[in-house]
Amino acid sequence: MNAAAQLKDLPPETMPVRLGPAAELKQNLVDFARGLGFDSCRVAVCAPPAHADQFDDWLSAGAHGEMEYMARGEEKRRDPQKVLRGAKSVIVLALNYFHSEPEWRLADAKKTGARGRIARYAWGDDYHNVIEAKLEKIDNFLREFGGAQKCYVDTGPILERDYAATAGIGWHGKSTMLIDGKLGTWFFLAEILTTLELPPDKPARDRCGTCDRCITACPTGAITAPHKLDARRCISYLTIELKSSIPLELRPLIGDRIFGCDDCLDACPWNRFAQVSHEAAFAARSPSRTGTSTTAFSLRDYLALDEAEFRNLFWNSPIKRIKRRGFLRNVCVALGNVGGEQDLPALERAALDPEPLIAEHAGWAIQQIRQRQERRIQIR
Repeated sequence: MNAAAQLKDLPPETMPVRLGPAAELKQNLVDFARGLGFDSCRVAVCAPPAHADQFDDWLSAGAHGEMEYMARGEEKRRDPQKVLRGAKSVIVLALNYFHSEPEWRLADAKKTGARGRIARYAWGDDYHNVIEAKLEKIDNFLREFGGAQKCYVDTGPILERDYAATAGIGWHGKSTMLIDGKLGTWFFLAEILTTLELPPDKPARDRCGTCDRCITACPTGAITAPHKLDARRCISYLTIELKSSIPLELRPLIGDRIFGCDDCLDACPWNRFAQVSHEAAFAARSPSRTGTSTTAFSLRDYLALDEAEFRNLFWNSPIKRIKRRGFLRNVCVALGNVGGEQDLPALERAALDPEPLIAEHAGWAIQQIRQRQERRIQIR
């Protein structure tokens, strides 16, 4: 009996699965992506995003604040064919960036002055550089099969979380962050639009239930309702995207945060399953690497950085994008909230900085510290 006849006589449940060319290519792609370090690789059909209308409403309400690039790319975000004509599939990739607070930083905090909080994703190297290098390899891999691609890491006109949810990378959390059952919320997304037609994956089920911890955890009330975010109140927006002066009424709510905010992520119960990322590049830079640790400074020490020192310190960090003026603005606000008398000399020097944005926020911080001192005297 030949092999074909033998297969024909096998019961259906024991028949080997034969992958078609597209399915086989997809499996090879998934294996290749995992070999590059990605934690997940899934596919969505390259169709208009599911929440395009809600995105338009968000823009119309002005909730994007100063992020004008959102409005400029509106048409492309609604229609991926305007990004890559002939695209048939969107490959969505996830890369875990979770790292625990390093012991040296916890010990250091007891010895130095007030410290500022930096969002976990910015502790180490710039994720754009790390992920773009991996995407280039996937692009070359797909070219061998005749595909034309457009690759993005948080920079292209695409509603990435819609495609990630459609592909089953995770589900839309009430904070608007994507949640994966294994990774929690601690992962980067990347997308590859391709002209290759690959079998799509199924979306993940929404598993937030009645939980609203992310909403109640937001210090500024930026999550105005489940799945609705007013970026103009979000601390990540205020400390990163906003280029001008931080509104006076929101400065006290920023606390000691100097780049981004993780409060809604920290509050998510799904993060109890988070595992440490295998990408060492995302870990906090150790002070043993002289001059490269971006998180080992006290707040007042950051104020001593000139332009060249700032660029050197943050040479391959996400923090470099807000430039010295934006970062020291944030540092001044944090000192205004948590600083003390010992920080006044550094702030007084900052109040004379030739950059008006820094000088104005330093003056506000000085005023806040002195008011706290006066209140303490009155209580005594």
